[in-house]
Amino acid sequence: MKSSHYFAGNSFNRLAHRRDDTAWLQQQLQDGNVQVLPLWRGKVLITNENNTPRMISINHAEVGMSIGNDQLILLGEFRKQLYFATELSGDTTPNIHATAQFHDLRGISGLLHRDEAGMLGYARALLHWHSIHRFCGRCGSINKSIKAGHVLECSNASCKQQTFPRLDPAVIVLITDGERILLGRQARFPPGRYSTIAGFVEWAESIEEAVIREVREETSIIVDEVHYHSSQPWPFPSSLMLGFVAHALTTTIELTDNELEDARWFSRIDIADGKLRLPPTQSISFRLIENWYDGNSMRPLMSEPAALIDRTVQVFNS
Repeated sequence: MKSSHYFAGNSFNRLAHRRDDTAWLQQQLQDGNVQVLPLWRGKVLITNENNTPRMISINHAEVGMSIGNDQLILLGEFRKQLYFATELSGDTTPNIHATAQFHDLRGISGLLHRDEAGMLGYARALLHWHSIHRFCGRCGSINKSIKAGHVLECSNASCKQQTFPRLDPAVIVLITDGERILLGRQARFPPGRYSTIAGFVEWAESIEEAVIREVREETSIIVDEVHYHSSQPWPFPSSLMLGFVAHALTTTIELTDNELEDARWFSRIDIADGKLRLPPTQSISFRLIENWYDGNSMRPLMSEPAALIDRTVQVFNS
């Protein structure tokens, strides 16, 4: 690998040992040198001053009266400051910064500094987990936030069931017969885009078995020589993408489970000529394709002038 994937390789300190230190947390909030990352409906606050997109945080002293401490989630230390995250309520977009707007992180992550993308992904995933676990799964009582937002505990004194953040493991695989790769597209993709095959790991199977099953279910292709490549945290909403490369034993495609609207074999020439639109560069899917392409090409994929590469998804107005 050339470098860590987006949303990984982060430089912040999670300060996990401080999550149940209520006295220390309270003191930090009272001292005022605390930053809060505000999200609204899962969107993150971004400014584009000087055509440089960057995340925006708010000093806790400015929002502390309107947000209770139980609504804050400790993220950790980032750039020598303590950061929390919170989800803002309301039906209309909050107006809390003169030059910033709320944006979908999936669309703008590739434009941000990698550390900022990682911090915002971390905040988004934790806040999503809070939003879908408001009630105890055992007795139905309201959950309360403890350990600086990293544990939810049932408020029913006779239950006190604790719920912890969870990741959904998903496999994503580049299938090759040597000189070609198999890519598919879902109906929701932008026109012309094709991507690698992916799916969630199920109970009673290994991740290698999940690769074989998902590929066969979606395309009828049988693969072997399943090799692990790398992993990427993917906060949309809370997946861990486990990347693989697999060799195809068969080549006849049949779409059997309605997950894909199309699947095709593509050569390096097809990619270089722009016959398909590739996934965004910040995705593990693109990295899998890029590594295969660069492994037997005279010119790197990123240098191909005709290749349709989504270096960014969302364009800001200047």
